[in-house]
Amino acid sequence: MTIMDYAIAIQACSACAVACDTCAEACRQAADPQPLRRCIELNRDCADLCRLTALLMARESEWAAPLCRLCARLCTDCAEECIAHRLPQCQECAQTCQHCADECETAGEAA
Repeated sequence: MTIMDYAIAIQACSACAVACDTCAEACRQAADPQPLRRCIELNRDCADLCRLTALLMARESEWAAPLCRLCARLCTDCAEECIAHRLPQCQECAQTCQHCADECETAGEAA
């Protein structure tokens, strides 16, 4: 696949990384961050994996498709964790993560 084939997934991964970083920081600064610990950890992992996945897709790496499938799984887990919290940043992050999961799954299957 070419970078043009991955364009939508690259954009979704980039947006997801930003949303996850934002959510993790907002949760970290909450009055009581302990109940949000898993959310923070998943957000950090998801942001890092989304950035790496976008980079490999942009390089047209042979590892892009398998990484897209892994990224879709992590984004789904992150979305499920975030949706469980009623905080606005978590709700927004959940939507962005689910969109990224859908786009990465599509990209991973198409390759």
